[in-house]
Amino acid sequence: MINFDEELKKYKPSLEVDQAEEAIQRNDLRDVVDIVEEMLQEFRNDPKRFKQF
Repeated sequence: MINFDEELKKYKPSLEVDQAEEAIQRNDLRDVVDIVEEMLQEFRNDPKRFKQF
């Protein structure tokens, strides 16, 4: 029979998971930067539209 407590003590996350997490976080940052760049471009094209801010 499997002793889950013992198995959990042996558990160590693989490096692949850590590497994937870092890549995902980096991609999210790029997405935010893309959104901000798009907003700036819209503002430059039509600044009167944003006069209320």
